[in-house]
Amino acid sequence: MHLEHPALSLGGKRKGKVKFRNSAEAQKARQLDEDWKELQKKWGVDADEKRRKRALAAEPLQYTLTTPIGRSNTHNIKSRDTGHSGAVRTKDIPQYTGTKILGIGTMHKSNAVPVFSDEEAKSISNMRR
Repeated sequence: MHLEHPALSLGGKRKGKVKFRNSAEAQKARQLDEDWKELQKKWGVDADEKRRKRALAAEPLQYTLTTPIGRSNTHNIKSRDTGHSGAVRTKDIPQYTGTKILGIGTMHKSNAVPVFSDEEAKSISNMRR
């Protein structure tokens, strides 16, 4: 996954640890967070509780599977009769029928090489390691 775009990550939308430039900014952020929580308590608003109540009050999702317009669920469409019966004929395996190639030699690491003359066959056998 290291070559993929960051949007394709499987980690979700969780944010990492917040890093501050200096301790003064960290102190200020902590103070603002505490003040915000005190303000919520003062007005009787608990964010987690509010979120939970909202989720429980929502209606459950209803799924209905229907066929799109223009399509049908019929399974009785017959195949077209072309007049041929039986299986399809397999393709013939190609074979060399000429007289120029004497055979196939092996050079390095299973490298198949066509041999056209006796001299080539001798030179290929000398090139082996």
